[in-house]
This record gives sequence, C-alpha cells and structure tokens, in this order.
Amino acid sequence: MYIIAGLGNPTREYDKTRHNVGFEAIDVLADKLGIRVTDKKHKAVYGLGMAGYQKVILSKPQTYMNLSGESIRSMADFYKVEPENIIIICDDINLTEGQLRIRKKGSAGGHNGLKNIIQHLGTQEFPRIRVGVGEKPKEMDLADYVLGRFPKEQEMIMADAYQAAADAAVMMVEDGADQAMNYFNRKK
Repeated sequence: MYIIAGLGNPTREYDKTRHNVGFEAIDVLADKLGIRVTDKKHKAVYGLGMAGYQKVILSKPQTYMNLSGESIRSMADFYKVEPENIIIICDDINLTEGQLRIRKKGSAGGHNGLKNIIQHLGTQEFPRIRVGVGEKPKEMDLADYVLGRFPKEQEMIMADAYQAAADAAVMMVEDGADQAMNYFNRKK
C-alpha cells in the first residue's frame, strides 16, 4: 500500500496558491484514478483506491503546511505504511514553474512541510515529487510569494505540471521511483 500526499493549506483562501500545488496534483491524480478524496480522518481529507495493482491512499493533510507531519504520521501508523511507500508532492521555489524533481529521499531543503514530516516520521527516507513554482523575487517576502497565486500566463504551465506530477506518482507506484526519476527529472 502507498500513501500519496499532496501538501497545501486548507480553506478557500489558499486555493490555487503556489503552496497548494500538492493539493492540485492530488485532485488531478484522483480524477485520473477515479478515487473520491472525501473521507475525513487522520487530520486529512483522503480517499482509497488502486493505481495499477497497488492499493493507494490519496491524501490532502488539513493541518496547514507546517504541521503536515502530524497527518502523515497518523495515516502511516493506522495503515501500517512504511516511509519508503509514502510519496509527498509539494512546491519548490528552487525549480522553474512547472519543472518536476523526484527524489527517493533527502533533506527538507528549507521546506517547512517536509521538515515537519521528517520530524514526525523520524527519517528523510521517503520519496517526494517537488513541483517548481519559480524563484521568489528578491524584494518579496517568502510567505507572501508562496501564498500568492500564479499569474494568468503561468496557469497552463502549472496545469501541465499537475498532470505530470500525477503521472509521476503513478509511475512511482507501478514501476518504482528510479524509473520515474529517469523519465521526469530529465524533462525541462
């Protein structure tokens, strides 16, 4: 079984913000796999289904970004899912808009959501799909940037990125992280 969790912030005020690209990717993935993400438990909205021959849980933690680990840990403990089968989808300001970077493990890289997940799981050994949201302008506060929305001209780029992140997650489940890394990390 796999948990695929997209990070973001709950409530409408954060819809379509840079920090919520994980939620957007989960919505695309849910449509692709025919999974309804409507159950509420483990401080998340989630749904169970299949990706190929694997059981998957699609999750959108409702703890706010900086406390995402609480939800991930609760769900992992309940369903007995090991960290290597927990795929996290999140934003990355170090990648250009729409670029994906897949890793099997690693540091938080300054991302507070990942930092909290590492803290709660007690390991960095879980795969992640980072979705580029572009570099913050020098004169802008980081929080204002990641909680801001994409300009109209980037919306199509990001829609393609959410589709690619969903495809990458399915490939990771069905064929392994190495295959997904080889395919998606070369693009752009």
